[in-house]
Amino acid sequence: MPTCLHLSVWFILCIFGSIHLVRSQNRTGATTDPDEARALNSIFSAWGKQAPRDWNISGELCSGAAIGENITIDDNAYNPLIKCDCTFNGSTICRITALKVYAMDVIGPIPPQLWTLTLLTNLDVSYNDLSGIPPSWVNLPNLQLNLVANNFTLESLDNRDLPGLNCLQKNFPCNRGKALYSDFAINCGGQQIRSASGAVFEREDGALGPASFVVSDEQRWGASSVGLFGGSSNIYIVTLLSQFINTLDSELFQSARLSASSLRYYGLGLENGGYTVTLQFAEIQIIGSSSNTWKGLGRRRFDIYVQGRLVERDFDIRRTANDSTVRAVVKEYKVNVSENYIEIHLFWAGKGTCCIPIQGAYGPLISAVSAKPDFIPTVANKPPSKGNNRTGTIVGVIVGLGLLSIIAGVVIIIIRKRRKRYTDDEEILNMDVKPYTFSYSELKTATQDFNPSNKLGEGGFGPVYKGNLNDGREVAVKQLSVGSRQGKGHFVAEIVAISTVMHRNLVKLYGCCYEGDHRLLVYEYLPNGSLDQALFGGDIKKTLHLDWPTRFEICMGVARGLAYLHEEGSVRIVHRDVKASNILLDSNLVPKVSDFGLAKLYDDKKTHISTKVAGTVGYLAPEYAMRGHLTEKTDVYAFGIVVLELVSGRGNADESLEGEKTYLLEWAWNLHEKSHEVELIDRELTEFNVEEVKRMIGIALLCTQASHAVRPPMSRVVAMLSGDVEVSEVTSKPIYLPDWRFDDTTRSSFSAFQTKDTGASGSYSTSFVTPAENDFKPMLGVKINDGR
Repeated sequence: MPTCLHLSVWFILCIFGSIHLVRSQNRTGATTDPDEARALNSIFSAWGKQAPRDWNISGELCSGAAIGENITIDDNAYNPLIKCDCTFNGSTICRITALKVYAMDVIGPIPPQLWTLTLLTNLDVSYNDLSGIPPSWVNLPNLQLNLVANNFTLESLDNRDLPGLNCLQKNFPCNRGKALYSDFAINCGGQQIRSASGAVFEREDGALGPASFVVSDEQRWGASSVGLFGGSSNIYIVTLLSQFINTLDSELFQSARLSASSLRYYGLGLENGGYTVTLQFAEIQIIGSSSNTWKGLGRRRFDIYVQGRLVERDFDIRRTANDSTVRAVVKEYKVNVSENYIEIHLFWAGKGTCCIPIQGAYGPLISAVSAKPDFIPTVANKPPSKGNNRTGTIVGVIVGLGLLSIIAGVVIIIIRKRRKRYTDDEEILNMDVKPYTFSYSELKTATQDFNPSNKLGEGGFGPVYKGNLNDGREVAVKQLSVGSRQGKGHFVAEIVAISTVMHRNLVKLYGCCYEGDHRLLVYEYLPNGSLDQALFGGDIKKTLHLDWPTRFEICMGVARGLAYLHEEGSVRIVHRDVKASNILLDSNLVPKVSDFGLAKLYDDKKTHISTKVAGTVGYLAPEYAMRGHLTEKTDVYAFGIVVLELVSGRGNADESLEGEKTYLLEWAWNLHEKSHEVELIDRELTEFNVEEVKRMIGIALLCTQASHAVRPPMSRVVAMLSGDVEVSEVTSKPIYLPDWRFDDTTRSSFSAFQTKDTGASGSYSTSFVTPAENDFKPMLGVKINDGR
């Protein structure tokens, strides 16, 4: 009998599936609304994404998976994906109702063209690198939205529009580097309750729907959900009044949170250390015996990740409970917290059943989440006080005055001695988003006591070492020499600048150490070294061999990173030291702009800054080198030089070469005037795209124009590289300085040029002097070690 029942069930399901398929095929005569089609094609083109082959099967957007009734927006086999409603104008017009572009490294602001999709009710662009200020329409009441884990600027928005989203951006900035709590507990889908052990499980019964997020009032925890149940099912909390035989907390299992695809919980502001994460489950939706009832045929299977590590694959609550509907399941996992947060991810990979006993009976389900420390906490485990205790204030003032009269002299002496050192620390401590702080002993251990064998290189402010943290991460530790004020300024400037930005093409700062006189910066480790090593020689060049498509993508990546710094981030930043040695390559040869020690932040209302000149000879814009006139176009000029180095595979100056080839910019211009640009290409490249070569050289010459006003902004550079706009015609020669040259004198006036580069032979220092009569030298007329 059970066998016959099973066969009958699957026969019926097959019939229903065939009917749905026929209905989907019969609707393919409808076409996508032209305005919406243009808008979506424009968005995907800007993002550099294409529809999966099985979705856009005919070139028509609303076709294939976009209208398949058995394919939901959260289907993991399709990313990106849209869903359409083709019932308009007598079923001849399709309108886009859902869009998913999940974890696909898309960058830039939310495209304004999305506003054209007026029937869009579900938008998931989570886990990307989107930035800028979200548009005002994102808080429309009928729009299910997931913007989690991006880089949006949210300070200017009313917190009521997107409450808690600022806490769920990349790296979870709320209370980052600030330990407030030592535990959290959540009653998923239910009201606040106190367990038999006395633990308080906070309520989580809000509108956490198909594409949404929530953060607790105290910013102790957050949650996000992705996925839309198929059909008419709109149930994301399930309840069942039942008693469970193996727990004293049956109430905890009488409600549960559901998700159609991906459900995440985050512990925020946690004290670093070891924790035990406890996840509690009870299958209260698929009930009944699997051997003899229709309802019992359903199977829910999903994966569980804790801190990014897969701890359960194809987890089946009922199977773990021995097919019992009155038995709770408790799972515990040991984790290490090193950056003040825990991430728990429940993910449906499309396994199990989908529609038994009801439509939407699949995906992750969980009753409770909690975490407890495996150490003795040192924090108060409560949010910062927002009020003032009057009595405590009075007592504190009296005691403070008494103590002040005794130790005033000692304090003054200490302050005077340490004022300079504390200036640096205060700037860091007063930052809105403080970097994670490592102890010196922790970094000493990670680098094996700064063993010379772990040394990656050395810059003007100190050496860089490879290290391995206790949690397994490989890092690059920059040890700054802070004997001078310049070195301390470099440390603070780099932290302040890079802590405010997060982009795929900018190196990631994990944290810092400012313990005693030690100043260290901890970055992600990038195994393929710097661009100058890959281009100009050494073992890395032999290993990597950058072909033309790779060079073009490196150029595009650097341009996007600089565009983000200049125009898209929450603050306006000029890097001031863009050069090949400050562009690092990850394991996939994705470029990341690094070394923000000379970066400058300035107000959007200012047209420029007048500042002391600093940077690297060969990449300095003329108005900056001569007058200290700093704008974003200073970086644009340096980017132009890097582009020419990418094309030619050589440095910007090489006095071993004859005549016009000595200075790369001069040579490139002369070839351009003769329409022989392709002769600049690196001889090691046997295959290349001629159009792209000419485009890159044209852009480089635009970027190095004499007037900074003529140089394009980096956003336009990106558009020109991608082919979205034409490369403007270059009508004037790039800048040369016939009235100035570099020499090794007058160093007191331009001491900021002093730099060290052990990638070549020794160190150098340069400054400006007036040339002799008729002594014509281009701006790049100085040999910097190997010409860089």
